Amino acid sequence: MMEIEADISIVEFDAAYAKDFADLNYEWIAKGYGIEDHDREILDAPLEYVIRPGGQIFFAIVGESVGGTVALIPIDSENFELAKMAVSPDFRGLGVGDRLMSACIEYSTRNGMRKIILESNTKQVAAINLYRKFNFKETSLDPNSPYQRANIRMELVLA
Repeated sequence: MMEIEADISIVEFDAAYAKDFADLNYEWIAKGYGIEDHDREILDAPLEYVIRPGGQIFFAIVGESVGGTVALIPIDSENFELAKMAVSPDFRGLGVGDRLMSACIEYSTRNGMRKIILESNTKQVAAINLYRKFNFKETSLDPNSPYQRANIRMELVLA
């Protein structure tokens, strides 16, 4: 198999990419689990649920396409939730997830956050492996999680 060197740039939220944020996430969530109300809130109104409260959405631009996306949603003044990470099937294996995760960690550190917390499902093997690669550790599930599909909770302590 030939290794492809991808030209990937990471950009912060731009309303022009809001549809890509929704489409990439609706695709994987619908295929594996079914869309939940909390998914719809975030994906249909990213300005209201992510950006205005102090979060950020990153996009991986590969060539001229959006190859992936991820959101950092404020939990409180010290912690972000990492949510809605999606990489287009066309761009998997190129390091898009690594670049998005690095951007999240750098942004969180720069903004003085203590932790990045996420909830996922262990069926998402590639995602769980990515989180472990970046030193996220498993913690106990939040009984009040808005996600029915969540069966694993992980966190990365930054400071």
